[in-house]
Amino acid sequence: VQTVESGGGSVQPGGSLTLSCAASGNIFNIIGMGWYRQAPGKERELVAMRNRGGGTNYGDSVKDRFTISRINADNTVYLQMNGLKPEDTAVYYCNTRGYDSDRKTYDSWGQGTRVTVSA
Repeated sequence: VQTVESGGGSVQPGGSLTLSCAASGNIFNIIGMGWYRQAPGKERELVAMRNRGGGTNYGDSVKDRFTISRINADNTVYLQMNGLKPEDTAVYYCNTRGYDSDRKTYDSWGQGTRVTVSA
């Protein structure tokens, strides 16, 4: 299973960005797709996760500013980021978990996309 992100870039404080994530390969069923981020010198942290049943989980620092889409039929998910702050600067990683075509569990990470928020 492959996971690919896109949509990162540089934006001024208060701006918006949308990140995209696509999972492909021998996927039988996706249980969850979401985003983590890692800032320089910090550990990777949860940004937002969506499960197939529709539930969401957001990191405390992004609640009310970021919105994760539903998991689409083509195994894509989007992260709408509004009201960006300098502390949102990080590499954002997409993660997808589920079962592959052999009915084995998988846990796939993308290569990361960089988001920089600065004046």
